[in-house]
Amino acid sequence: MLRSLVGSEMCIRDRSQIKSSAQRGIKSSLIDQYPMLEDIIDELLPKKELVQVKCQGHINLLTVGGEILFAQQRDGPHFPHLRLLHKYPEMLPHVRVDRGAIKHVLQGANIMCRGLTSAGADLPVDLPEDTVVAIMAEGKDHACAIGVTKMSTADIQEINADTGVTSIHYLNDGLWQITDVRP
Repeated sequence: MLRSLVGSEMCIRDRSQIKSSAQRGIKSSLIDQYPMLEDIIDELLPKKELVQVKCQGHINLLTVGGEILFAQQRDGPHFPHLRLLHKYPEMLPHVRVDRGAIKHVLQGANIMCRGLTSAGADLPVDLPEDTVVAIMAEGKDHACAIGVTKMSTADIQEINADTGVTSIHYLNDGLWQITDVRP
């Protein structure tokens, strides 16, 4: 999804401050998606500083002070930026890939079921299909990617073939390379 972003100002089409009525809607949808943010949502998204940046490919970025916090394509769900996930690591459930999958994940590949069920990997017990997850690497402390499960964790363990998690945003992709979106 976010792979189409080029890591430069070239992808930015428009910037606009979000009205307070729209901010309330965004905050409530973010709390619905990520309940862990309920206590910190007001400090994370201050009233007068929330700016929407429109990019190529129908991608909208929510920013505060030039720092990207969330990305959204069309009217889909909001995905947190990896830098935000590094600050609040418990906002998403974690899946861990084995060492053999790390280089592929860092190149944007989807995660295969075998990379999630092998010896060095870890998979939570009860995650449904279409859950946004933080993809951790074996032996590392921080997430290296964000993805969406294509099937439930029970199905991933039972079937153990095909793609288990679709990669959305990973370290050093186009979104990661955009460091500041101030005008």
